[in-house]
Amino acid sequence: MRISSQLEGLSPLEARRMLDGLPNAVGYRVVIKPLRYRSRPHLAALTDFDAKEISLQIPEPFEPFGEIVPYGAKRRPGKGLKFIWLTEGVTFSTRRQVLRFLYLHEWMHWYLRERLGKRSSAETTCDRFALWNYRRRAVNEEHAMAALRRGRDAHR
Repeated sequence: MRISSQLEGLSPLEARRMLDGLPNAVGYRVVIKPLRYRSRPHLAALTDFDAKEISLQIPEPFEPFGEIVPYGAKRRPGKGLKFIWLTEGVTFSTRRQVLRFLYLHEWMHWYLRERLGKRSSAETTCDRFALWNYRRRAVNEEHAMAALRRGRDAHR
């Protein structure tokens, strides 16, 4: 995994250690940047398929923060297509947690497009994959496939 860091106090070697055990986005470079927020920290990342680069932004200054992560939707009874979002509140206490969550989310975009040949804009699937796996020591393609399977089951 090719990693560069523009985040003060985080070397590429330290970032590599934080991402240890996560799958490699083959052919893509990972760039870690500071996220200068105005009012409160939040999650921000991007996969640039043309440049073959995954950008992960870590809030600076870092302080623990919470996010509500949508991981699925359930159809509401009645006429038409109405859904209820299924969400989970997450508190990110460390840079490592944020880095792993963001990387897994963006890796899933990469996996959908580069490995499966599908559209990569499945935000809920990518959030579900990251949510279920960012605390694991080791993550692999089986975990990605589980996130895809459960997504289809959640809509039934």
